[in-house]
Amino acid sequence: MAFDADEEILQDFLVEAGEILEKLSEQLVDLEQHPDDSDLLNAIFRGFHTVKGGAGFLQLEALVNCCHSAENVFDILRNHKRKVDSELMDVVLEALDNVNAMFEQVRNHEELTPAPDELIARLDALAQPEGEGAPAAAAQPEHKQSEPAEDGGDITDDEFEQLLDALQDEKSAEVSSASSAGSAGGDQESSGDDEITDDEFEALLDQLHGKGQFAGAPAGEEEAVSKEDKPAAKAGSGGSDDLITDDEFEKLLDDLHGKGGSPTAGGEPSASKEPAAPKQPSAPKQPASPTANTSKPEKSKPAEKPEAKGAAAPAMPARENAPAAETTVRVDTKRLDDIMNMVGELVLVRNRLQRLGAESEDEHMHKAVSNLDVVTTDLQSAVMQTRMQPIKKVFGRFPRVVRDLARNLKKEVNLVMHGEETDLDKNLVEALSDPLVHLVRNSVDHGIEAPEVREKAGKPRQGTVTLSAEQEGDHILLFIEDDGAGMDPEVLRRKAVEKGIYDQDAADRLTNSECYNLIFAAGFSTKEQISDVSGRGVGMDVVKTKIGQLNGQLSIESELGKGSRIVIKVPLTLAIMPTLMIMLGDQSFALPLVNVVEIFHLDLTKTNIVDGRECIVVRDKVFPLFHIKRWLVRGGAGQEVPDNAHVVIVAMGTKQVGFVVDQLVGQEEVVIKPLGRALQGTPGMAGATITGDGRIALIIDVPSLLQHYG
Repeated sequence: MAFDADEEILQDFLVEAGEILEKLSEQLVDLEQHPDDSDLLNAIFRGFHTVKGGAGFLQLEALVNCCHSAENVFDILRNHKRKVDSELMDVVLEALDNVNAMFEQVRNHEELTPAPDELIARLDALAQPEGEGAPAAAAQPEHKQSEPAEDGGDITDDEFEQLLDALQDEKSAEVSSASSAGSAGGDQESSGDDEITDDEFEALLDQLHGKGQFAGAPAGEEEAVSKEDKPAAKAGSGGSDDLITDDEFEKLLDDLHGKGGSPTAGGEPSASKEPAAPKQPSAPKQPASPTANTSKPEKSKPAEKPEAKGAAAPAMPARENAPAAETTVRVDTKRLDDIMNMVGELVLVRNRLQRLGAESEDEHMHKAVSNLDVVTTDLQSAVMQTRMQPIKKVFGRFPRVVRDLARNLKKEVNLVMHGEETDLDKNLVEALSDPLVHLVRNSVDHGIEAPEVREKAGKPRQGTVTLSAEQEGDHILLFIEDDGAGMDPEVLRRKAVEKGIYDQDAADRLTNSECYNLIFAAGFSTKEQISDVSGRGVGMDVVKTKIGQLNGQLSIESELGKGSRIVIKVPLTLAIMPTLMIMLGDQSFALPLVNVVEIFHLDLTKTNIVDGRECIVVRDKVFPLFHIKRWLVRGGAGQEVPDNAHVVIVAMGTKQVGFVVDQLVGQEEVVIKPLGRALQGTPGMAGATITGDGRIALIIDVPSLLQHYG
């Protein structure tokens, strides 16, 4: 293992191979749905081949061996010598798991654990053609030779060796024929390595394609070659030195390959065989060449040379554009975090200047502050964009999760994904990974019914789970939908009573929406039997906690027999937070705006008491009412309740409650600063910030506040 190699090379390998392995997981599951997709087969082959190449350079033998065996399987598959089936995919996915495990060990600079010998043996067995013996194996090199043109230039080491042999044989044949021509041999020595004369070029074309067979003249002696071609060629070369016109180039191609054909036409085996057919009779038609008999057994190798040339020719313009494509720079995320913190400080200074500018009568001061506000907002937006990542990074793992779980549960499930390019903060991408895994697994396990049950209900045997993302303002909406059985509110009520979460009377009063939200209660599960997939009532509780920590919201919609939909709403970033500034007594507090539903002025004399708790009724909805001043301000508990006050309705997960506040200051973007060591863990506090007037305001953590005080 060569971890002492250049660290920069190792990091490049980790970045490139990491992206390839992420794609491979998704591509393999997609291949099972579309087993005849040749582009997909070639892409997977190239993926394993590229990882193998990088690992080989770093001398990671265990990783090379596993990738090589998997690569061989896909070489057989893309040559249509074996069909893709579920058993084969199980073995390949197991191999990918081993490759991923070894990749993590490389990342951590640990000793590699080789893939089990049994797995390598199963891969090697799958790398043999299906139902064919020696003839299929003998035909394999021919396919390999034509494949590089088809899949963009990736060839194996064996293919590269064969290509070198073919070039060497061709070179020797060319030299011998040129020396027999007399003057051509003298020209070759004098012209150097890079340039050949017209006569040598003509001789080379004759070697490759036979003399004049495509030009329409009878093949035979050298003087029988069509005279029309040579003047055309000379005129082309004489007119503008080295350049020929497009028409002349097209004519040359037609002369060489016949009209409309090429050595790699369509990349299909049948197309590549057609030009080769006339070449066989052309070999005996050159008695004048002393090398005709000696080169005849090796005729097949040079005949494949034009295919390699054909593949290389279109790549020339791309090489010229390559430097322009280098438009990205890899930056350490810590540096981005530092920049984000500095922008946060700039936002605080802007807020302070805006407050001072509002008090000033100077017009120039107003204009300067206004310009600063625009620039700071743009800078903040630009820095946030650098931290953004597409949510595809999270979505990419789900095809594999759904596929494995469906096979485990003997179900047929199709995963559909939308909005994979939606961007959100890097920290959020990582934080959302676990909650989404729980929700998708829950949809497959609880939502989608068994194929027989679906058929009886008049549904297709295959269920569908839809995962989608979209941006709404400064928030991201995530949807997890299924077309399964849906949720039965009565079953949920009964389970809530059995688990002791509610008594019978309270359970009967629950609305359907409140019943659906019961699945997020700790220890709640509708499964009768505990399995390795579900039944302990842990997963959904974890989801609710995690989304709450991200200042997000959860909501559920369901219809019995039709399916369910879970909606998650989270902010775009966690670094800078829009808040509603409020006053409790003479102290400032910030409520995250994502939690705020509505604000109104209320007559507190018209409240009601339900189950010993003060409540208000707004538009036929009942909200519990809390005087948070009693909790957060010293001496607030003994103060008299005013007749009128501002009430802020806040959402906490799936619940909504009302907070009584003394004064509403307005909306303000704040930068979250962690509390000092002495204050860390203070219930109900998410952190602190500096307000526009220079004072310190505490940021309220709504779920934690209610859990501790309410």
